[in-house]
Amino acid sequence: MSYPGEEFDVESRALLLPHDYENPRPKSRYHLVVVGAGPAGLICAIGAAGLGAKVALVERGMMGGDCLNVGCVPSKALLEITKHKEGATFADAFAWLREVRASIAPHDSVARYTELGVDVFLGDAHFNEKGSVVVADVELPARRIAVCTGARADIPPIAGLVDAAPLTNETVFDLETQPGALSILGAGPIGCELATVFARLGTRVDLFEMAERVLPMELPEASDAVAARLAELGVAIHVGLPVSEVLVEASQKKVVCGDMSVKSDEVLVALGRRSNVETLQLVNAGVNLDSRGFIATDAKLRTSNKNVFAAGDCTGRPQFTHNADAHARVIVQNALFAPTASIVASSPVPRCTYTQPEVASVGIAPAELERQQIATDVYQVDFGDLDRGRTQVDGGGFVRVHTRRGMDKILFATIVGHDAGEQIAPLCLMMTNGLGLSAAGSTLIPYPTRAEYLKRLADAYNRTRLTPFVAKLFERWLNFTS
Repeated sequence: MSYPGEEFDVESRALLLPHDYENPRPKSRYHLVVVGAGPAGLICAIGAAGLGAKVALVERGMMGGDCLNVGCVPSKALLEITKHKEGATFADAFAWLREVRASIAPHDSVARYTELGVDVFLGDAHFNEKGSVVVADVELPARRIAVCTGARADIPPIAGLVDAAPLTNETVFDLETQPGALSILGAGPIGCELATVFARLGTRVDLFEMAERVLPMELPEASDAVAARLAELGVAIHVGLPVSEVLVEASQKKVVCGDMSVKSDEVLVALGRRSNVETLQLVNAGVNLDSRGFIATDAKLRTSNKNVFAAGDCTGRPQFTHNADAHARVIVQNALFAPTASIVASSPVPRCTYTQPEVASVGIAPAELERQQIATDVYQVDFGDLDRGRTQVDGGGFVRVHTRRGMDKILFATIVGHDAGEQIAPLCLMMTNGLGLSAAGSTLIPYPTRAEYLKRLADAYNRTRLTPFVAKLFERWLNFTS
């Protein structure tokens, strides 16, 4: 094989984009036509077909979308092997990501969906003048249509950037050889995660962010923790100034930022996302875009054409696989039955950046709570204060929760630590089901675990209820019963 893990790429393509596949003959009418076979589209299609609906699924590239092919799966595979396998090489890591991707591919394959009753059409889709979906010159008449085309990396208008042929999340996982030096534009979750991976592999990494800190959407303390670890790995962090120009000089690419410039073998762009809608001819279906170029929908995920729905990243709402999953379930209900499901009533959307330490958050950010003049109480537990934290080599980090002032209703939570993505799950469950901090106080939790932070938070809240008046009543009662 010519590059590490090539055999696994061959295996994945055979399942996700089979070269000998022939599109089926379309039915006279479908209950639902789904455009895009990423997380939102796949769940829409399989959910509707499972209920007995006639479903067509259209995909122009690889089944599985960004998450499987160029997003969550490959990035987390790289993060895990470089974290746990000491001395992992570029060849080790990239062969591993391709092996992981191939192991998951059967779940998202063309064969699986056709076996489950979905008519899968491979090719570019667009709306014709009648507002129907057309793929490979074949019209797919439908009662309802779901647009789930996702988003792609946005290439900002930085002078010389396009000429430098930058990497994005869509191409970085296809690298066949290791860059000796890499400049990453954008220190959000993608930028910080990939800086971690390549620094662990021995690539010299320069990370650029025009905001004043990495992970600017997270708490400053979280940003500081991640920045400190990146610096320990050797990442050079440049914050507070925008990149003004990228120059191609011989075989290298020079990033200009303020008065400094950095040369590298490759430039990776991680500066936001753009909706995949340009080729759909949405105007034919009367589907409007918002001011950012994403598909505009209401809370029921209906577009300006009430027969056309949209879900996932193409809507511009929080761009996470778990959010696309939630969107898809709303569409299945609303497209096939009475439109009673709403994303307004759905769970708060958590997020996690899988750096070391991990940073996970859920709820309304403190800055937004302040802007809305919502008063809060703040509770914090340091993992190092827990017995389990003291026993661990990497036992640091913290949990911080904001509740409505004088109440235990959770409005926001952040966890910083090596397992933050796992540890935030119970807080998500509590918020979704209207459980306040005090509910954790009556829950038995194994000792010693990091999850004991829940008990500590509940105890901290309960102490606030011991007002001077209540304390006086207790004192009188105890004196009386002594």
